Amino acid sequence: MAKSKGLTFIQKKKRIKKAHIKELLIFIFSVSVTVFLAFVLNYTFGIRTSVIGVSMEPILYNGQEVLIDRLVYQLTAPKKGDVIVFLPNGNPNSHFYLKRVVAVPGEAVQIVGGYLYVNDILYDEDDSFDKMEDAGIAGNKIILRSDEFFVLGDNRNNSEDSRSGNIGVVSRDVITGKAWFKMPIDAEKMGLIE
Repeated sequence: MAKSKGLTFIQKKKRIKKAHIKELLIFIFSVSVTVFLAFVLNYTFGIRTSVIGVSMEPILYNGQEVLIDRLVYQLTAPKKGDVIVFLPNGNPNSHFYLKRVVAVPGEAVQIVGGYLYVNDILYDEDDSFDKMEDAGIAGNKIILRSDEFFVLGDNRNNSEDSRSGNIGVVSRDVITGKAWFKMPIDAEKMGLIE
């Protein structure tokens, strides 16, 4: 009897090659790294805010947008000269304030005769800052606690800052981050030129 050469339903087993597995693992790793980097970049630099008011002129102008680095102060503390972004008294209904750190924890601050003194020494800054007309609460010596910072606007006589009783010293837990990049301004649109 002859064997029939009819249909057979036997399937050959497919083998997965090592090269395919390696390509798949590389793809999954690449996607994971990309998603992780996107998350870190978005978390770190994902917030931007607009400057409200003239308190930081001539460095930052009213309406100018600024990017905020939220990660830096989780790794280090704010330093003198940093422009920090914070919500005054942690009020989530307020707009972000941008001010310059002039004194850090453990230092004593006082404004005498319109000039800033830190630890009883005249604060070293250039002549671009005006003599302060109002010392506010800093007319009396303020000693900063371990988590407090004293901040001033660069436009000293047009700034609501740590001298104001409703702002006061800024505690670390209300600081959102550091202003790290200012967007270019349209001077004509902002009324700086005609």
